[in-house]
This record gives sequence, structure tokens and C-alpha cells, in this order.
Amino acid sequence: MEIPTAMSLGQQLAPHLPFLRRYGRALTGSQSHGDKYVRATLEAIVAAPSEFPRDVDPRLGLYRTFQAIWGSTNFDETAENSVADATDGAEAIARARLSRITPLSRQALLLTAMEGFTSEDCAYLIEVAPSEVDGLVAEALAEIDKQTRARVLIIEDEPIIAMDIETIVRDLGHDVTGVAVTRDEAVALAMEDRPGLVLADIQLADDSSGIDAVKDILAEFQVPVIFITAFPERLLTGERPEPTFLITKPFQRSTVKAAISQALFFDQATAPVN
Repeated sequence: MEIPTAMSLGQQLAPHLPFLRRYGRALTGSQSHGDKYVRATLEAIVAAPSEFPRDVDPRLGLYRTFQAIWGSTNFDETAENSVADATDGAEAIARARLSRITPLSRQALLLTAMEGFTSEDCAYLIEVAPSEVDGLVAEALAEIDKQTRARVLIIEDEPIIAMDIETIVRDLGHDVTGVAVTRDEAVALAMEDRPGLVLADIQLADDSSGIDAVKDILAEFQVPVIFITAFPERLLTGERPEPTFLITKPFQRSTVKAAISQALFFDQATAPVN
């Protein structure tokens, strides 16, 4: 009887895995590093299915198990050693910045703004009182905003959405280098005025691809990228390299703000503002 139970649990968790990978990558700033935590989470569930939280929604139980792995000192040391040769200065800079931000505040920000958990669910996941969550989120945003400033290229063919994104970017204190509606225009703008961050839709005005535009830009220089799409499952397949930062349409302003802050947080080209 245990096999059907395990299969049932696996089926319940499967739809949430792409988004757990998104969270892991956003939290660590690395696809390989984030995916290691997800893999360890699944291994822990398979090894001890009876310990999986059964009194909550499966998605909550999955993220709770991930949080337990994330908080494990032994796994942290193992993970750091296993990816040491694969990481560059970006993660070292991120760690320096992390010393000025409490880990719980960053987790609270991502869990609520990007993953869409309520304050109550977030409190359960990071094991704090619900009344503390809003304060942790505010703390993370305030500290990250002090450290990250950039010039941003927006690739978006819907005028209203583009205007909304531009407003959010400027409200965060960043500059906008331009708004492109096609692949060719995006590449031309990037070459003319090199951005420190790219926000890219996937489907553009002339049926060209924002993904192709980003590939063209990255072939010329490295820059952090946040994809914005109504169809995240097309990118979160697990079958090829996936974007570290991905926003689902329709989005909340807080989601865009959190993604921008986190993307710049891990970008080695963005110097802290004193």
C-alpha cells in the first residue's frame, strides 16, 4: 500500500516543482545551486515520505521541506563545496551583501512577492509569527534598495504593460535606457546604451521572440535578465537551462520589485551604494 501512497504524493507535488526551482534559483542566484536544494528536498521526501507534512496543502508541505533543507547547516556546507568551482565572483559579492541582510527577510520577500504565499503561509514556512512577516519583507526591500541601482532595458510590446513596468523601475530609483517592442529594436537599443538589467517579454510585436533578443544581447555582453510571461510553464520545463528570474503575467508590482532587487543583488557588475 505504500507504493500507491508515494505515487499519489509525487503526483500532487509535480505541478509545483517548476516553481520551487524558480524559488530556489532566485534565493541562491544560481540555477545549479538552487536546483541542488530542490534535488535534496525531493531526496528527503523519498527517503522519509511519512515525515512529509500531511496537515497542510501539498505545495506548502513541499516548500516547508525545502526550507528545512535550506536551513540545514550540513547541507549548506556540502552545497557550497560542491559548487565552489562552478561559481564566480557574483556569488561572493552576494554573500558579502547577505551579511547585511537577515536571511529570513529575503526568504519572506521572495515567498510572498514572487511565490504568492500569504503572510500566514509564509510565517508557517519560515517558522515565525504571522505578525513578523510584513516587517521582514519591509526590512529586505529597504536594505536591498540601498545596495542596488541600475540602468534598465525593457523589452515589452504591450504599451500599458511597458508603461507600468517603466513606472515601477523608475520608482525603485533605476533609469530606463529604452523600451523595445521587437527583437531587432531590443538588440539595437542594448548595443547603443548598454543596460545593467533587462526585463523581457517573450512574445513581441512582430512575432519575434524576446528569448532570441536576450540571446543576441548576451552574445555581446553579460547582463542579468528577468523574463516576464503569461506562460511560465514554457520556460520551466527542467529540460534545458531555465531563467533564474521569471515573473508570471498578470503580475503584481511587488513581484516585479522583488525580482529586480534580487536579480541586481546577485549581479557582480552592480556596486553597492554607500
